[in-house]
Amino acid sequence: MGGAGTVLAERIAERRAGVGDPRALVGEMRRSVLLVPVADGVLWSAHSGGVRWICGFSDEAALARFAVLHAPGDQPMDYAALLGARIVDEIVPALGEPAGLAVDIANEDGSMFFPPVTGIVPDAVAVDAGAGEAGAGR
Repeated sequence: MGGAGTVLAERIAERRAGVGDPRALVGEMRRSVLLVPVADGVLWSAHSGGVRWICGFSDEAALARFAVLHAPGDQPMDYAALLGARIVDEIVPALGEPAGLAVDIANEDGSMFFPPVTGIVPDAVAVDAGAGEAGAGR
């Protein structure tokens, strides 16, 4: 196996175990090439908790686990290979709604969500940007 996908999976496992540096995890996500399923020419996403989550996978095995559940019949699942940084810096802001990145969601013990917050997505689309001023009046 090897490659960036495994390093990202290792960083995710560290954070899920309560160790590791969250900034290192975000940095690894940004440097990793993620496989994002494409259906009808659109990147696969799901809505949950008021957020659109783009679904990305760290390697072909993780994508295959997802495809077993979501691909029509025995059809191969089309996907795009995208740098994590491109997803959070370019694609998320273009969606026009709160959006984040969900990695390896078909792996119950290895998934990780990168929400639309400062430090992950651009400040202009982060749901917590300016929360200091707005939160003071609550």
